[in-house]
Amino acid sequence: MDSTPFPILFDEAPEQWRWPAPPFGWRKVSLPDDSAAQPCRIETRQGTTIEGDLLSIDGPAQTLRFRTSSLGAPVTLAFSRFRRLTLTTPLRPAMQPGGAEERVPAAAQEREYRLHLSDTGEPMTGHTAGHVETSEGLFLFLPVEEERSVQRIFVPRSAYIACEFGPSAEEAASKLWVGTPEDLLAAIERQPRAPVLPIGQALLNLGLLTQDQLDRFLARPPADLPLGEALVRNGTITRSDLNTALAYKMGYPLVDLARFPIDAAAVEKLPTRVILLARSLPLMIDRERLIVAVDKPARVDKLRSMHVFTQQTVVVPVLASKGQLVLALGRIQQHDVWSQSVSLRPGFFATTT
Repeated sequence: MDSTPFPILFDEAPEQWRWPAPPFGWRKVSLPDDSAAQPCRIETRQGTTIEGDLLSIDGPAQTLRFRTSSLGAPVTLAFSRFRRLTLTTPLRPAMQPGGAEERVPAAAQEREYRLHLSDTGEPMTGHTAGHVETSEGLFLFLPVEEERSVQRIFVPRSAYIACEFGPSAEEAASKLWVGTPEDLLAAIERQPRAPVLPIGQALLNLGLLTQDQLDRFLARPPADLPLGEALVRNGTITRSDLNTALAYKMGYPLVDLARFPIDAAAVEKLPTRVILLARSLPLMIDRERLIVAVDKPARVDKLRSMHVFTQQTVVVPVLASKGQLVLALGRIQQHDVWSQSVSLRPGFFATTT
């Protein structure tokens, strides 16, 4: 008879439910412990709202525990009983060196949403900086306090039947960027005669600023600084963003790398290490000209020395967004083993001029 004892089985504790983090790069303070009580507002399926504390969420069971006051008895509420849950204490940004706050990247992330509800003909609308959709429902992130913080919203899946999202300011602006070689050559020819844009309009066209942000600043213009400098000091844009906008307002064409057909022969004109170190992307060859995209005009001086590596006598700079340029250079780096020692991390580019 086998005397081997039966193994002792242990039930693993279920993983604690976590509220999703905002789906974009943003240095924030540590997320609150989801097991702690959090002030919230619940909108019922009838449209009434109830203030109280969220005690916990059980995702698999599709329920939450809630109380209306610190002394109130907890109640369990099924997801099917409410339309929207809002955590009323916003997420705060982490303080950066020098005491600056990192704002929510509204121009790149904020967009309108429209939810078609399952119990009413009126859609639910609003703004969100990114979203996360799971089997439980839709998690939204509303920028508040002039993009200094984010308010978290949850809409149960049972509350809506479809969701739609509009473009961000950056995506809307990119439709106006140059997308074909013919249009790029025409824009280069127009550059000497291009009108000088106001800096606010340049930032809008680049997708670095939302219309709401611009309107807010113009309503309360700073007395001691130009608009661009005030936006940098405020943290709404970076110094690099402002420099790019200053070049764009002077007529530099802006290329949409997501649509532009990059000429492989142009890329092959330069060694990959030179492309990465100069943070520049050859786009096309036009007779004696090599047209190269950069994300800021400070790189133009490096471009002027590129003719040493090419048979072209003139290197013509145009602009591209930083995000698109990094993605394109990353694809080039992946195909060149000798470039692997050149980092594409933002920290590398931040110190490369």
